[in-house]
Amino acid sequence: MASKLSRLAQLGSLSTRVGGSYIGQRIQGLFQDEAGRKESLDKAHVVNAERIVSNLGSLKGAAMKVGQAVAQVADGLNMPPEARAMLGKLHDKAEPIPFSVIKRRVEAELGGDLATLFTSFDEEPVGTASLGQAHGAVLPDGARVVVKVLHEGIEDSVGSDMSALKSMLLAGRFLHRDKAEVDLIWTEITERLQEELDYRQEAANLQFFRRQFTQGRPIDRDPEVTIPFVHEGWSTGKVLTMERLEGRPLSVFAGTAPEAARQRAGATLGRSFLKMEYLWRTIHADPHPGNYLFTPDGRLGILDFGCVRRYELQWMAKYARVGRATLHHDRETCIQIAMDLGCLTERHPEADELLWQLCASIGKAFVPGGFQMGGETDTIQDEVTKLMPGILSQHRLKAPKELVYLHRALGGTHQLLKQLRVRANWRDQFLEYGDICIREAEGG
Repeated sequence: MASKLSRLAQLGSLSTRVGGSYIGQRIQGLFQDEAGRKESLDKAHVVNAERIVSNLGSLKGAAMKVGQAVAQVADGLNMPPEARAMLGKLHDKAEPIPFSVIKRRVEAELGGDLATLFTSFDEEPVGTASLGQAHGAVLPDGARVVVKVLHEGIEDSVGSDMSALKSMLLAGRFLHRDKAEVDLIWTEITERLQEELDYRQEAANLQFFRRQFTQGRPIDRDPEVTIPFVHEGWSTGKVLTMERLEGRPLSVFAGTAPEAARQRAGATLGRSFLKMEYLWRTIHADPHPGNYLFTPDGRLGILDFGCVRRYELQWMAKYARVGRATLHHDRETCIQIAMDLGCLTERHPEADELLWQLCASIGKAFVPGGFQMGGETDTIQDEVTKLMPGILSQHRLKAPKELVYLHRALGGTHQLLKQLRVRANWRDQFLEYGDICIREAEGG
């Protein structure tokens, strides 16, 4: 990890260049027609996206993590495809940390020599991410594990990274919202990041989901899903040792698995998300391909529970009612409940219609009889993307903090299911799980 001073200097320089670029573009725009201003702004977005990727990709930490979050919602930002594609590169693997640093950190955290703590410990990492690095290892009892190690000094950089990135995104007008809403969203992102820096919290998350899938109510359990077991004696707030799951990454599985295995895996993935959302009101909020493994016959392993969002029962029940009203084509009820959730500050024909169109677009996956994600009729992402400029410019529409990670998880899960091209009766599953949530909120 770069020192705090050097990180501040690098982020400050990046923010200055990005902000200065947009100031220059706006001055230039005074002398251009509308088409010229749009072309100039698009060019600025592409250049600055390249700057952001180049700088954040080397910094790791909160800077890269937030950059990845921006990349995930880039389709909802007012920028050209070239800039969105550039930001997408932030999902690539980060540069690995030297093994000598990892060894020193693990030994300091676990209080012993690596050779005594583990029968073997792979020097080559399984993967390097924005917040930590993972290595394969074997415990003295023969258990094969993965050891996650938090990057050194990362806790000290979160506040400054977040402040610099917020200034940069506001300067680039990527966030077309008022200051109060941006502050609320930024607080939500910061809180989730702080939780990800505590591996004790991630261990508790792993244990919660493993317990739900294996020991919960009959409707909670799912033998198709595996969550890694946590080895608490080899885990601290900065080192997390967990069972090593076997399986193929999505890119390999989706391209090689038989149709039946793909359908089985996709149905399990979608079902598990709906259970997290409505039965447990606790979601795995980082659903990118690297966090899933698939067995050849289509069983699912879910990894990395650092980013988890919990919801109050009453809030999630209202959200379920919005979905139920959408499926029943009850526009007025849908809008009224959405307003109660804080998605709409006042009734207005344009705002009402944009909100209804957004709900209706998402609801297309819940048609009677089943729907194929990634099939010919799956135009959900395109429709939502087309709606976003209007939604972002409509000040009566708001993004409550609860939606930040919920819709990130929903969109990410949709992307995974599209790759699997899975067909299932999502409507019946939503109605079953959503109705349980609503009944529990009503005291039933």
